[in-house]
Amino acid sequence: MEPLSEKQIRSSFVNCTKGEATRLKLPLDFAELPWGDLDFLGWVDPGAPLRAHLVLPRVNGPLGISLRVPAVGRTSAVKSSLCQICLTGHASSGVSLLAAPLAGARGREGNTVGIYACSDLACSLYLRGKRQPKLRSGRYEESLTLDERIARMAGSLDAFAAKVTAG
Repeated sequence: MEPLSEKQIRSSFVNCTKGEATRLKLPLDFAELPWGDLDFLGWVDPGAPLRAHLVLPRVNGPLGISLRVPAVGRTSAVKSSLCQICLTGHASSGVSLLAAPLAGARGREGNTVGIYACSDLACSLYLRGKRQPKLRSGRYEESLTLDERIARMAGSLDAFAAKVTAG
């Protein structure tokens, strides 16, 4: 992913107000992000931990999606979970159901779409083996190349973004 400026990121959001985009906090390590290893930018807002953000690269400029994070303390009987974006297996706390308000009027009416994703949104780093999940068997052995897995992840993100922006 090509590096993005703060202005590019803030102006990219399609499912929140300009005021919300202005108030969001960028990742704490924004100046040191490993852009070359990222296929998208994803982070939990350090100023509002029940908010997360995705910024996807697009031909016409980045596409930002604001997400809601479930409240801490909810427990699940599930011992492990699978991220729908990168297919990394995590302990149950390593995957969260993130809900995105739909863009436009439908989102203002409260309609959302959700996706189970790595709680830290570091899917690109898990895919490349630069970050390891707490679950020992987090990356399943696959016969796909890294490029094929990246393409699959991009397809998952594209499908999710299409749901957020449809209508």
